[in-house]
Amino acid sequence: MKKGIIGIGIVFGIALIGLIAFILFRNDIKTESLKPTKLKLAEVTHSPFYAPLYVAIENGYFKEQEIDVELVLTPGADKVATSVISGDTQIGFAGPESAIYVYEGQEEDYLITFAGLTKRDGQFIVSRNKDFQLEDLYGKEVLVGRLGGMPALNFLNALKNAGIDKAKINLNYSVEFAALSGSFIGNTGDFVNLFEPNATLIEKEGLGYVVESIGKYSGEMPYTAFYAKKSFLENNKELLEKFNTAINKGLQFTEENSPKTIAQTIIKQFPDTKLNDLETIINRYKENDTWLKDTHISEEMVKNLEDIMIQNNLLEGYVPYNDLFHNLTNE
Repeated sequence: MKKGIIGIGIVFGIALIGLIAFILFRNDIKTESLKPTKLKLAEVTHSPFYAPLYVAIENGYFKEQEIDVELVLTPGADKVATSVISGDTQIGFAGPESAIYVYEGQEEDYLITFAGLTKRDGQFIVSRNKDFQLEDLYGKEVLVGRLGGMPALNFLNALKNAGIDKAKINLNYSVEFAALSGSFIGNTGDFVNLFEPNATLIEKEGLGYVVESIGKYSGEMPYTAFYAKKSFLENNKELLEKFNTAINKGLQFTEENSPKTIAQTIIKQFPDTKLNDLETIINRYKENDTWLKDTHISEEMVKNLEDIMIQNNLLEGYVPYNDLFHNLTNE
């Protein structure tokens, strides 16, 4: 009798251990399935100009899509493209002109732009003097960043649209993008083109004045967008569609909310910027109609970009839109 009871107890114990092991195994599978996919994103600069991206991060829109985004600051669109091509990052966030240059360089696994964010230039002209009109640029040195980069291209287009002769201006292309603020503070140049929050920081420190928006004159185009290698997009289309969904939610939030609400949402991204200053910066971008309504990039917008590149002898002719731009949706 005792042996029977002991036998039943052993069987019950084994069954219980098996049940616990099964539950733990199932939980491991469930946990693994819920583990977010890590994506490294090379961003060309960290600026409130990209507020919808940071809204998507801070409001958990990427987490909703089971994506964990790691931002990797990579100053210079050419360096962003190199980072993605090399595989150091999976997504590049920069001007799509850098993807066009890669395509023109006959790269087999070229870069495909799959989502847009900004539709016009986000730079501001910073002057050493408060009083300003565009004609004051004549005969002066302007720090504009790398030749052929989106900031420089849009500045040239803004000058053209405003009827300003670039030949009468000393355009300095020699200063690296990340060194523009420091060079201006170090007394190089009479003017410098800067993104926020750097423009406002210089003004707050009494080292210059934010005098004009370049985006007001430069026109609409896919100024800053997201791209990935052709092979990565083909093998991870569903993942990038989810990424696109998160960005669209960030754009919608930015469209529907006040500068103050947006500033409060993304203030953690800019610990060195005061909330009131961040609100002022975002208001400037809202007034200039900076952001796209959704991530779709039209062929007409791409043509506007390529027109500027062709006019400045940086591109011989139009590139195939359907090769380089794949608008993704996650319906």
